[in-house]
Amino acid sequence: MKFITICSILFVAAMQLAAQEKREIFFADPTIYVENGKYYLTGTKGARDPLGFAVLESKDLKTWSSPSGSNDSLYMILNRGDQTFGTGGFWAPQLFKVNDSYYLTYTANEQTVLARSQSLLGPYRQKEVAAIDGSEKNIDSFLFKDDDGKYYLYHVRFNRGNYLWVAEFDLEKGKIRPGTLKKCFDQTEPWEATPNFESAPILEGPTVIRLLDKYYLFYSANHFKNIDYSVGYAVSDSPYGPWVKQADSPILHRSMVGENGSGHGDLFEGQDGQLYYVYHVHFNQEQVAPRRTRIVPVIKAWDPRKALYRFRVDGEKVIVPVLSEK
Repeated sequence: MKFITICSILFVAAMQLAAQEKREIFFADPTIYVENGKYYLTGTKGARDPLGFAVLESKDLKTWSSPSGSNDSLYMILNRGDQTFGTGGFWAPQLFKVNDSYYLTYTANEQTVLARSQSLLGPYRQKEVAAIDGSEKNIDSFLFKDDDGKYYLYHVRFNRGNYLWVAEFDLEKGKIRPGTLKKCFDQTEPWEATPNFESAPILEGPTVIRLLDKYYLFYSANHFKNIDYSVGYAVSDSPYGPWVKQADSPILHRSMVGENGSGHGDLFEGQDGQLYYVYHVHFNQEQVAPRRTRIVPVIKAWDPRKALYRFRVDGEKVIVPVLSEK
């Protein structure tokens, strides 16, 4: 009888786990935008139709659904061919608002792109269908607004590897300001190139914030297929650098959150005032895709000796976002 009871418990637990996995969210390179008491999540949803970007909303970061009033199981905010650049490879979006307009920057056809909408929920379109800079391949765009009103485009360019670059950005024209393009840094740290997956140098997935006149650049390193894909940060007195990589990097790694391939996401402040990082992880120990979405609290602490903030994640409080049951 005891054996039958144990088997029943294990069966129920397995069924519950399977049910949760079916409800899990599979956005890679995710980002979360916060407005009017709600969270909005989007990211790379892969090559399945329709191509473009979908969005989910939540009030608590844990349970997500299509936006209120929508009957669509997949609410698209940008669609391929709908006055937008790109035929494939829709990756790594970022949502932000300027005055009364909303913007979506993203990657398609290995080019960075900027689209605009009068509504947070889109549709996001372009007046002129074009990439930001078609002169060469560039991906993983992140637009940062400094306190003086200037915008900077952080992104990735290729040269026998992926490297982070920055340039001042003209938001009205949707273009990089000539003569301002600068490389951020090279691959230099052991954690940025572990032997678990051989690859060219890879530094990608930038997010930038400013705190007390210091600039903090968070980025991912290693190939995304590497189990050691992870997140570190560098600090500068200028949006252009020079950047000083911090010795406590990586701050997000499988050893901290218990899942492989943890990286490439975005920082955001929750409605509770807590700082969070949304990111993706591998599907399981043996399989990379489809990548699962995760959210983790970030602890920010002032270091008076260095006169800057230190960051670490609270790996005991990882949130597994799931779709609401209908």
